[in-house]
This record gives sequence, structure tokens and C-alpha cells, in this order.
Amino acid sequence: MTTYIFIAIVVLAIVFIKMSLVIIPQSETKIVERLGKYYATLKPGINIIIPFIDRAKTFITMNRGRYVYSTSIDLREQVYDFDRQNVITKDNIQMQINALLYFQIVDPFKAVYEINNLPNAIEKLTQTTLRNIIGELELDQTLTSRDTINTKLRAVLDDATNKWGIKVNRVELQDIIPPESVLSAMEKQMQAERNKRAAILTSEGDKQSEILQSEGEKMATINRAEAQKQQEILRAEGEAQARIRKAEAEAKAIELITEAVGKSTNPANYLLAQKYIQMMEELAKGDKAKTVYLPYEATNVMGSIGGIKELFKGE
Repeated sequence: MTTYIFIAIVVLAIVFIKMSLVIIPQSETKIVERLGKYYATLKPGINIIIPFIDRAKTFITMNRGRYVYSTSIDLREQVYDFDRQNVITKDNIQMQINALLYFQIVDPFKAVYEINNLPNAIEKLTQTTLRNIIGELELDQTLTSRDTINTKLRAVLDDATNKWGIKVNRVELQDIIPPESVLSAMEKQMQAERNKRAAILTSEGDKQSEILQSEGEKMATINRAEAQKQQEILRAEGEAQARIRKAEAEAKAIELITEAVGKSTNPANYLLAQKYIQMMEELAKGDKAKTVYLPYEATNVMGSIGGIKELFKGE
């Protein structure tokens, strides 16, 4: 009999010790109540409690989309994937939105005692806040302003859940699904916008082509004018050089004639007489040259002929 009592006492002692020792994993904690009143927040590692007097507070959490009861509180960052919900934009377009919420419990005491069902409260708060934010935006703004919506939603949720001991790190809009009619209209609008851009690019290309062509014609006209200018300059310079050479040749001829006829005779008379004789020969050429009209002042012409006679008087 004594042996059985001893064995029973040992078993009860082992059970009592086992119930007194509570091992908490890292990144987790438990809220302990003593006789129904908050006693302590257990830290990771080995903790000692009084069996039947101290007990862990039950906490509602979410596991695989279901609400479950647990005595352990996870202090790591958690993510809630909420079901799609219907929202209405400012321009009365109904759509479905699915949100992801990343949060972390920073104060287990508040998370247990300040709210009854923390996951459900976070979900409902996220849904109502999201409806309010989307209701202030039009459809186009909703589709193109995800970052703005995420920032506003995170700020509101973080401020509202602060008294629950929750820190909302970020919120992501996973899906935004407009109605089929809106999607069809958006597709047509996108196609029209692409056609518009294509037409604009084509017109811009034609415009640039015409500008380049006109610029080319302008440069060609300028080049032709410059070439003609240079041609005229060269022709004028050539004529000027020819006249200079001709004048130099005539001057040289006069010099030679002066040496040949002597200083007593005027060489100009000689040259004038020579030109006159050449002119008379030209007038006498041809079949139709039957009548020759001499100038009115024929005495000057005769004087020139007389000068020729004077030139050859010595001969």
C-alpha cells in the first residue's frame, strides 16, 4: 500500500512539474492570467507558472482562412489574404478588389484585451476603409493609382489598429477587376488611342520629310546661285584679264609702230588709218554690198587717208 501511495505521489509531482514549466518558442508569447486576472506576458524560453491557478489566455487567430482559438500569440509579421469585395468608384462603377494586409503584433496585451476578435476586426476595418478610399476616386484613377491607394490604406489602418497593439507594415491591392462592359470599353479606347498615336507619328514623319525635302531644295538653290555667282565672277575676271592683255598688246604695238615710223609721225594716225582700211574691206565683202554710205563728216575720213599718205611720204 505504501508503495502505491509513493508511486502516486511521484506521478503527481511529475505532472505538477510538467504543468508548471511552460516552454515558449522564439517569436511567440502567451498571456497568463492568475485567478482570472492578467498576471504576466511570457517570454521565449522556459517559464514557471502555478498549475490550476495560472492559465494561458485564449486568443483568436486565423489559420488557412479560418478563425481558430489558440493560447500562443505569433509575434512575426503575418499576412491576411481577404476575399474579393465589391466597391463603387466616384463615377459609379462597381468593381471587385482583393487586398493583402501585412501586419505584426507589437503589444500582445492590447491584442488580447483591447479587441475580441482581432482577425475579424482587421478584415472589416480593411474592407470599410478600402470602400471609403475607392469611393473618392474615379475609375481611371483607381486603375492607375495603386501606390496611392496602398499608402492611404496603410496609414488609416495603422492609425486605427494602434490601440489594438498592431503595426500595419504595408497593404497591397492584389486584384482590381472592373465589369466586363467596362473592360470592353477600355479595350476599344486603348485601340483608338493606339490608332491616334499611329496617325500622329505618321503625320509627324510626313512633316519631317517635307521639311527635310524643302531644306534640301533650299540648299540646292543656294548652291546653284553660289555656283552661278562664282561663274559670273570668274567670267568677269577672265574678260578683265583679256581686256588687260589686249590693252597691253595694243600698247606694245603702238610702241613698236612708234619705233618703226619714227617720232616725227603720230602712231595714232597710223592705227586709225589701219582700222579704217579694215572696216572698208569688211563693208566691201559680200554680194549685197553694192552701195557703201560714208559718214556725213567725210572730211575727217579724208583727213585720215591724208594721214596715211603722210605716213608713207618718206617711203
